[in-house]
Amino acid sequence: MNGLSEIASADIVTVLQTALAPAFLLVGIGAMLNLFAGRLARIIDRSRDLQELFKTTTGADHDLVISELGDLQLRIKIVNSAIFLSVISAIIACGLIGLLFIMEMTGFELSLVIAGAFVVAISLLSLALVQFLREVRVGVRDFMIREEYLERTDKVK
Repeated sequence: MNGLSEIASADIVTVLQTALAPAFLLVGIGAMLNLFAGRLARIIDRSRDLQELFKTTTGADHDLVISELGDLQLRIKIVNSAIFLSVISAIIACGLIGLLFIMEMTGFELSLVIAGAFVVAISLLSLALVQFLREVRVGVRDFMIREEYLERTDKVK
């Protein structure tokens, strides 16, 4: 009986070691979700500020506020999709850990399912990063300092 216990312990240790990769994936996804949530909060704060400016601006300034509000709405949608993709990826990574234990404890051959789940989780995470890149690019475009605020000393005479 003692020998059987040692084999079972060795199998658990192997499964735990194997489950570390998806566990590290979860940690990375968690950090990304924190980043996405922070960006979403900043976008929402900026949109609230602009909604107040909307009431008091006219002319070209009003047009700029409207334009930026449209971009903020787009950024909210993009960050929301990045969060959605990341959360689904995390859920699949959790399932992956569970599948590893089920396979080890029951002896069912789930290698293809596990490999497929890993590929799907990484693919969703990659799509979330693409969405993040899109959001950053829209944000940088809005943050560009407009020409009328730049004093040029290198103007050609």
